Amino acid sequence: MNPYITEELQALAEQARRFAQDRVAPGFQERDQTRVLDRAIMREMGEMGFIAPELPEEYGGLGMSRIAAGVIHEEIARADLSISYINLLASLNGQILAEHGEPEIVGPWLRKLVAGEALFAIALTEPRGGSDAANLRLRVERDGDFYVLNGEKTSISAADQADAAVVFGRTGTVESGAHGVTALLVPMDLPGITRNRFDCHGQRAIGRGSIFFENVRVPVNHRLGSENKGFVQVMQGFDFSRALIGLQVLAVARVALEETWEYVAQREAFGKPLVSFQGVSHTLADFDTQVEAARLLCLQTLWLKDSHLPHTAEAAMCKWWGPKLAYDVIHQCLLCFGHGGYDRGLMEQRLRDVLGFQIGDGTAQIMKTIIARTRVGRQAVPA
Repeated sequence: MNPYITEELQALAEQARRFAQDRVAPGFQERDQTRVLDRAIMREMGEMGFIAPELPEEYGGLGMSRIAAGVIHEEIARADLSISYINLLASLNGQILAEHGEPEIVGPWLRKLVAGEALFAIALTEPRGGSDAANLRLRVERDGDFYVLNGEKTSISAADQADAAVVFGRTGTVESGAHGVTALLVPMDLPGITRNRFDCHGQRAIGRGSIFFENVRVPVNHRLGSENKGFVQVMQGFDFSRALIGLQVLAVARVALEETWEYVAQREAFGKPLVSFQGVSHTLADFDTQVEAARLLCLQTLWLKDSHLPHTAEAAMCKWWGPKLAYDVIHQCLLCFGHGGYDRGLMEQRLRDVLGFQIGDGTAQIMKTIIARTRVGRQAVPA
């Protein structure tokens, strides 16, 4: 127990863990090989109330805390990081739609999202770059009651599987930077949209790819936030998802540590269990300590969000530290298993899966810049 996890939250986590062990874990490696996200599992997660439970009841949610979403998220991630992307994308996009969309437009989509009947993507990155997100070039032009989209988004999670996407495009001048960007809710079955899929190293069940827009007409009432203000308004929701990502990857690291502690206590070398050698036990103890500390930081960040307190710096800490730490931990666990870890299997797949989060959703360098700006101001840290 810790100060952020109540008895009710602990019971919720245990319920989610039972579901994940029974329904998610058995297909972990198969989904990696087939690169198919199981929609049946997604619908079951919706029926259990495991998708975006923090959303208001009017949109099909349960009105729970962000920490509640977090404890469910980490239990699903323990079993399969790709499946836990369903939770991550739902919470990020769900918050954006609920806070910035017109209720009559976003309401039906949110209810489908919470029920596990719709998968959302968030389309921000473009071929010109990902970290410089304000330098977007996908063109969004007003034509009466419609916006017309032309351009490309790339390295988008669930690009070829999503039913709809939150798309950021340029309505202002290039010189206007972040203040000339508009966000739109775009159904992925609109004429003029084509998609592909990359052959990625990890997270293969959810996948990544490009989305191409050729004269795609989106109704003006699908806008999220104000015109030219979408980036500034909507990007605030990323603090929530960054804390969730920290919990997501650390859950994978935690289960890897649990399995490794058990293995080194049984495996013998030179007539002794491996764990009796300090070169093994101290390294694992070091990582165990860091994982526990990093998880507490993620929970504190969600608590700050639930308490309507500033949490931008803490969220950035979760996002850069969590993925790097998780990768280092799983790497060490894999080495402890020797060739058994190097073979295709659970540990090797976990290592591939968590690596992607050191790239996507904000690099470590960008996160550290955000932390610095929070501490001393943007003018002192322009880039």
